[in-house]
Amino acid sequence: MSDRLNVLKTYKLYVGGKFPRSESGRVYEVTDAKGKWLANAPQSSRKDARDAVVAARKAFGGWAGATAYNRGQILYRVAEMLEGRRAQFVHEVADAEGLSKSKAAEQVDATIDRWVWYAGWTDKIAQVVGGGNPVAGPYFNLSSPEPTGVVAVLAPQESSFLGLVSVLAPVIATGNTAVVVASEKAPLPALSLAEVLATSDVPGGVVNVLSGRTAEIAAPLASHQDVNAIDLAGADEVLAKELEIAAADNLKRVLRPQPVDDWTATPGIDRLTAFLETKTVWHPTGSLGAGGSSY
Repeated sequence: MSDRLNVLKTYKLYVGGKFPRSESGRVYEVTDAKGKWLANAPQSSRKDARDAVVAARKAFGGWAGATAYNRGQILYRVAEMLEGRRAQFVHEVADAEGLSKSKAAEQVDATIDRWVWYAGWTDKIAQVVGGGNPVAGPYFNLSSPEPTGVVAVLAPQESSFLGLVSVLAPVIATGNTAVVVASEKAPLPALSLAEVLATSDVPGGVVNVLSGRTAEIAAPLASHQDVNAIDLAGADEVLAKELEIAAADNLKRVLRPQPVDDWTATPGIDRLTAFLETKTVWHPTGSLGAGGSSY
């Protein structure tokens, strides 16, 4: 019996619920920690970035308008699918980050747990950051959080899977849609995550995943007039400063790079609240006479 040839995987972008190749037709070589070739990843262009923003904007209304409970159900389904493909991600993370299989397994397990953790926050964050405000007058004064809109997310460069999920999950858990720029040197776990998202009830366009040169893709996202916010987690100091200046043109919310020593540590809710707006509504309670409120 002759030896068979392995079927090599073709990695593609994830835009609007579909898997296109880069508009430019370019690819670049992805290697493991020892320099061994792993795959050719699509090298996104500015046009790919713009297409991803269009898809994210189109999906925003439906995703933001879904009930928080429903978003939580959908995100928990993603965790179920990640669990089912655990072995694949262990292999990819081990190659991407030069880890042993046991260490990579710990990273993948932490990633799945992190996704579940954020899925559980979807219908609870409003109770933490919203509520009734005491005012001196015959009014109800209520504050409630609302998603910012389309968020560009530069994934961490070193933590290809756990870091990625730690910056992506809170963005979509709170009702935003995302354009993700995967780790430049280790994009394969992010591109495989896109395949999970496509089969996990997440509407097309809610998450869009681009791979390629971080600086090349991030520049048009930072200056794009229809991007509402940007997370610079994967940018170095020089690039972050350039992108922050570009983002100021339409007053984007900017989350500056923050050093993370241990991605497995409990993240808190800072990233959940980073891309939320607060809506405050005043509503009269009725006329107050000698007998008090008419309500």
